[in-house]
Amino acid sequence: MSKYDRLGDFLRSQNHERVPMSFAEVERITQTKLPASAHKHRPWWSNNPTNSVLTRVWLEAGFESEQVDMAGQKLVFRRKGEGDGRSSGQPQPSASAPLHPIHPAYGAMKGMVRIMPGTDIATPADPEWSKSTDGRR
Repeated sequence: MSKYDRLGDFLRSQNHERVPMSFAEVERITQTKLPASAHKHRPWWSNNPTNSVLTRVWLEAGFESEQVDMAGQKLVFRRKGEGDGRSSGQPQPSASAPLHPIHPAYGAMKGMVRIMPGTDIATPADPEWSKSTDGRR
């Protein structure tokens, strides 16, 4: 029995598609502290079954992690289901799914790139290159 099995039991007992939780709630349910890497590194919360014992617990309970907010120390566990398109390879729309779901990588580069005021990012860096793409030589 894993020290994290309580989280699996908790998730299996939920009747909702999504279960929002804080990292502190996960610690309270498992009655153990999460490793420091869980508080520092987003990949720790990935759905890779070889990632950690805790990852296997939530996957075996039928859930996947999503919307991991490292700054806010919270995440959402989403129930996997046979109708979620994973077995057939085709996504199946659901009544609760947003029309345009947000990709998990959205915002991953936030704060990593700075554009100086007055810079026109639509201007090619090499004017000669723009001539060749416009069909002018």
